[in-house]
Amino acid sequence: MKIPDTLASDVAAPLLCAGITVYSPMMRHHMNQAGKSLGVIGLGGLGHMAVKFGQAFGLHVTVLSTSPAKEEEALRVLGADAFIVSKDEAAMKVFLNFLPVSILLCGK
Repeated sequence: MKIPDTLASDVAAPLLCAGITVYSPMMRHHMNQAGKSLGVIGLGGLGHMAVKFGQAFGLHVTVLSTSPAKEEEALRVLGADAFIVSKDEAAMKVFLNFLPVSILLCGK
């Protein structure tokens, strides 16, 4: 794959590793259609890419994490639509009962 000269290697590298790891199953499960919902478990390297792809595809993206400290990054920096602390039993019940999620991607 040719990387444009205008794209720095350190910027392109995540697309070739974490990017394809997330992109491939998203395409296989038709998660590139605006209006669908995507749950992303964990906000590590794969989780970051899943949120960014999800936003680019027009999905409603919810991040689930054990760490409340990741909320600002998920919502404000990466553009997720919602954030749930997975240790919060009440919040998880609401998520599981009312939010339609087509696929969950692990991103630790």
